[in-house]
Amino acid sequence: MTRSHRLRVPAPAAPPLTGHLPFTDAPNAPDPIGVTSRWLTRGGRPWFPVSGEFHYSRYPAAEWEEELLKMKAGGVSAVASYVIWIHHEEIEGRVRFDGDRDLRRFAQLCARHGLDFVPRIGPWSHAEVRGGGLPDWLLARDCTPRTDDPAYLELVRGWFAAVAEQLRGLDRARGGPVIAIQIENELYDQPGHLLTLKRTAREAGLSAPLWTSTAWGGVQLPGDELFPLYGGYPEAFWTEADAGWPDTCRKHFFFTHQRDDEGIGADLRPTTVRGGAPDALADRFPWATCELGGGMAVAYHRRPRLDAADIGALGLTKIGCGSVWQGYYMFHGGTNPPGELSTLQESHATGYPNDLPVLTYDFQAPLGEYGQYRPSYDELRLQHLMLADFGHLIAPMESVLPEGRPQGQHDRDSLRWAVRTDGSSGFLFVNNHQPHEPLPKRPDTSFTVEFPGGGGELTLPSSPVTVPAGAYFCWPLRLDVAGVRLEWATAQPVCTVALDGRTVLVLAATDGIAPEVALDAGTVRSVSAPSGDVTDIDGRILLTGLRPGTDALVEVETADGGRVGLLVLDAATARTVYRGEAWGAERLVLCADGVVFDGGDEVRVHGTAGQSSFAVLPAPERALVVDGETLTGEADGAFTRYDIVTDADEAPAAPPLTLLRPAGPAPEPSTGVLERASVPADKYFDTVAAEYRVDVPEDLPAGAVLRLRWTGDVGRAYVGDALVADQFFSGRAWDIGRLPAGASLRVRVLPLHARARVHVPDGAGEAARTAAVTRAEWVVGRTWAVRSG
Repeated sequence: MTRSHRLRVPAPAAPPLTGHLPFTDAPNAPDPIGVTSRWLTRGGRPWFPVSGEFHYSRYPAAEWEEELLKMKAGGVSAVASYVIWIHHEEIEGRVRFDGDRDLRRFAQLCARHGLDFVPRIGPWSHAEVRGGGLPDWLLARDCTPRTDDPAYLELVRGWFAAVAEQLRGLDRARGGPVIAIQIENELYDQPGHLLTLKRTAREAGLSAPLWTSTAWGGVQLPGDELFPLYGGYPEAFWTEADAGWPDTCRKHFFFTHQRDDEGIGADLRPTTVRGGAPDALADRFPWATCELGGGMAVAYHRRPRLDAADIGALGLTKIGCGSVWQGYYMFHGGTNPPGELSTLQESHATGYPNDLPVLTYDFQAPLGEYGQYRPSYDELRLQHLMLADFGHLIAPMESVLPEGRPQGQHDRDSLRWAVRTDGSSGFLFVNNHQPHEPLPKRPDTSFTVEFPGGGGELTLPSSPVTVPAGAYFCWPLRLDVAGVRLEWATAQPVCTVALDGRTVLVLAATDGIAPEVALDAGTVRSVSAPSGDVTDIDGRILLTGLRPGTDALVEVETADGGRVGLLVLDAATARTVYRGEAWGAERLVLCADGVVFDGGDEVRVHGTAGQSSFAVLPAPERALVVDGETLTGEADGAFTRYDIVTDADEAPAAPPLTLLRPAGPAPEPSTGVLERASVPADKYFDTVAAEYRVDVPEDLPAGAVLRLRWTGDVGRAYVGDALVADQFFSGRAWDIGRLPAGASLRVRVLPLHARARVHVPDGAGEAARTAAVTRAEWVVGRTWAVRSG
């Protein structure tokens, strides 16, 4: 039976409120930032920013620049970072902004590469840091933190003054990158204190067009003084070990207009006390986010494990819900710095409800703790490319939900879909994926979107299709492309590129759904397709039977004599698309490895073998050279493909694992705050942990990562007496990077006690009871600088 899903677009809403908020950009800014009640603007045009969190103080400063370029190539336009007080002033009076703490250099690197910067200055950050980022010496003072206690505010003034000094001259008035400043974090019931903090920061000399605050938990904000930012995670480490998948996470895989997520930070506020009404600010502020889950940390008692599709589906669903600012936490993982007086992680020992690893803050992020590329990076980049080209269209569009939508958060039978529309055109969003509880395929599916005021209706596809289990996608409705109107397509817009004097729109097919394209015949003079059928039906030119790939380039001559291309890539190839300034022009690069663009005449390819391959559109005018060798290009459909084959240093052989001590009995379980399971005491790593030795080669290539296959509860790795890495077992491999050449690494693994109240996903709990490292290998990265000759 055909399942025709219908949605009626309402009459266009009244114009948004403007000028009602006290946010102003610098008078001399060439692209002034503004805020309406429904979207942001930049340079007078609707603006859809993409921000990604990257904590500079959790990453080596020598590698910041390349990692920022990775983020930029992934479609991130703004970098957010907590400025974590305890990382900078662990010892009172010794405020450090050197080395990996060099806030100013980090902000300047953002500016150098055209990235906006959003410092989240606290004073309290959380960020899974000891004391929420407040130094121990402050917490020992006779004052009440996170209030207007004068003794506390006096200390805050000194901190804000130090931050302001680092960012001096980097504000918008001086052409700097700071577009927003976040005050505090997750403070839901003290609007007066939030306003005090904003005034204190401004008095210290901090300046930005936007002043923001996290807004989950029914937050109370001080009038219009702070821009509310929301979040949503696919999983949570902060809930109970036996609580199952939280409903507060489940809801993010539905199309809804509820902005608030009452689950974030719920372990740090009384459950019986609420702030203001959820989404009370929706009439005055646009829906913007700062913490969409780019991954998730692991706590000792609960260890979520995410797939790339969990992250990609959540991100795309939020766009369909109405988001106008995609902000991810984390986009890049890191490692806690070693403390001089103590370890710096959140822990039961410091009164927090979760025990976190001492060092790792990988967060399963799109870019990992050591800069590793994850599949989620490709999923999100595909969406960010779309927002870079079409975000100015999507941002002002209302989110409209169908009448026949899911009945509650446990409805797995109703299709989840929505439309962003301006009343005459739009984008159709479908999500048929969620973690843990797979959604079924949806056979015989079609959609009808009825536009108001005689705008007619669109029914697509031409014949019903099966929406595969796990699919999520966005299809365009009446999209104008350089003079051609795309009535609809069953493929997702990716981006555009100029090719031989014409605009080429790149589309991504969805696995399991045949791509179709319908064009408004009135905007078309002729069409040439490399495969399939072209038919004229009711004023529309319908292209069916297209075989997606690098050669699926449809040539269109517009009614006014222009030329447009439509390139329909298969789903896998589309996830290898990068776009950037390369060898003197903006180009598309297809590459299964990582790609960064640096300076227009150099593209760097990050791989893990002695060879790589990439394809370019349009082809460079000059030859491409790697290590002095000229590359030979060959046709790959519309692209030109180049193979890189170099005499790479042979990767080190898999290191032998020397068992120094078998594991003893698992430590008896202990509990801490909220009666949650606590990490076994340090003494057990010295006495009952299984211990292995791994010898690091003297000639270990730079950037090599040791990958361990292991089972157990907690693993810690040492060089000498120094802890260099740690991990809680969740069924994933354990990567350890930045190992000194020639070192002797000792890996200690504890088994999990049978009675420990610990959630280990995917049925890996039984394996956790056996402490063993079963395999070790070196993962060696290789970077090729590709220049034009």
